[in-house]
Amino acid sequence: MKARDSMPVASTPGRFRRWDATGIPPLLARLVLGGLFIYMGQAKAHDPGAFLKQINEYHLFASESFTSMNLVAAVLPWLEIYCGALLILGVAVRGTSLLVLIMLAAFSAAVGMRAGSIYQAGQLAFCAIKFDCGCGGGEVYICRKLLENAGLLLLSIYLLW
Repeated sequence: MKARDSMPVASTPGRFRRWDATGIPPLLARLVLGGLFIYMGQAKAHDPGAFLKQINEYHLFASESFTSMNLVAAVLPWLEIYCGALLILGVAVRGTSLLVLIMLAAFSAAVGMRAGSIYQAGQLAFCAIKFDCGCGGGEVYICRKLLENAGLLLLSIYLLW
């Protein structure tokens, strides 16, 4: 008989495992992620013209592709609201989490690229850069926004897992 086979097994699971078994951590993750997506989506949907101007500031689309920018400005806020509602309601959580993860990764990359171009053009330190990223929360410091997005990415990965 091996030494590890003779070791007694704990009859009660660890504190974290018991807390996780209650379903509270995924519920909290769903509520936080869903609530933020609903809030930010409705902020963009409330003023689609301003959101369109913010999309244009990222220079992700060719200057002639008005249709693409208008489509993004019209659809993206409602997609965010829809995903947020699905997460809060607990419907299709894994699929919605994957979609949220993809959106967050794209948003973070776009914000990082825009901040990088501002950094290269000016005399500011990277973390001193502040602009309205189009997320619905007004002007933010770039390092704070990227950390916030990293936390949201981790929440969506947790829900996907």
